[in-house]
Amino acid sequence: MARILGNKPGLHHLLTRFTISRRPLQTLAYEELRPSDVDPQQPYRSTAFILHGLLGSARNWRTFSRSLLSNLSDPSGWRLVLVDLRNHGKSAEIEGLNPPHDLVNAARDLADLVGTQGWDWPDVVLGHSMGGKVALQFAESCALGDYGDSAKLPKQLWVLDSVPGEVSRDKSDGEVEKVLQTLQSLPSSVPSRKWLVNHMIELGFSKSLSEWIGTNLKKQGDHETWAFNLDGAVQMFKSYLEKSYWPLLEHPPKDMAIHVVRAENSDRWDPDVVQRLGSLANREANGSEGKLSVHVLPQSGHWVHVDNPKGLLEIVAPRISSL
Repeated sequence: MARILGNKPGLHHLLTRFTISRRPLQTLAYEELRPSDVDPQQPYRSTAFILHGLLGSARNWRTFSRSLLSNLSDPSGWRLVLVDLRNHGKSAEIEGLNPPHDLVNAARDLADLVGTQGWDWPDVVLGHSMGGKVALQFAESCALGDYGDSAKLPKQLWVLDSVPGEVSRDKSDGEVEKVLQTLQSLPSSVPSRKWLVNHMIELGFSKSLSEWIGTNLKKQGDHETWAFNLDGAVQMFKSYLEKSYWPLLEHPPKDMAIHVVRAENSDRWDPDVVQRLGSLANREANGSEGKLSVHVLPQSGHWVHVDNPKGLLEIVAPRISSL
């Protein structure tokens, strides 16, 4: 995957090592990626935040993010920040990320991270699934002034296979709800990852999904326990279902480009939602507002960075490079 999009000769071997940094002090945990040939003290010009989905973590996006960085036109000028959202990954261990566990607070965590670390505001925010809605909430809150006068809107917002409106339970296939209910029925620790995977398969879940759930375990003594805060994640999923960002898509803030990527084979999209998005994207440009673009990722289901990472890079990398 590192040779995708015709990398410049010799570039890939310079990008095989990255600076990883975590700040577990009342702010979100994160990983910071920069090219290995760049002095960590060398200033960067631009920052992109990468946000995972429900029950995921920053590490799920390492491989894609490394490829994305290597395919930008000027990698040395960029820094990618892979965030563990509240209740997920290393952030699940952090005290002080208090309820309510909803998208509003998940987005505010990003603003708090910027403020606590003294960073410039991100130029790009890219989110997958639930992370896509956190990205939309972040932009909406910035536009409303919720983060103060110093807050700056992202220049680009990427929403990867995330339905922007409310998601009614009667139109859902119920798989996510079934997974959450199953996990809630299990003890807080299980004998082993193998036991969990076999148990999930016996309950009728696919092998790939069961193995992915198994990656969210961490060793604790003789047993394995969850790497996420399950109850908090359930509350975040409820907020994901209930929140709608159609007004933001109908009137994007000036100078901000919103890119929605719909996976061709994803089962998350109703025809009316697809039509509505297309109508908004095809409107005549209005100089007083930002721009909404819709992209279809071929040969991909919901897990866009796994199913067709090359196709996703071909959509994302040139547009981020244009900044």
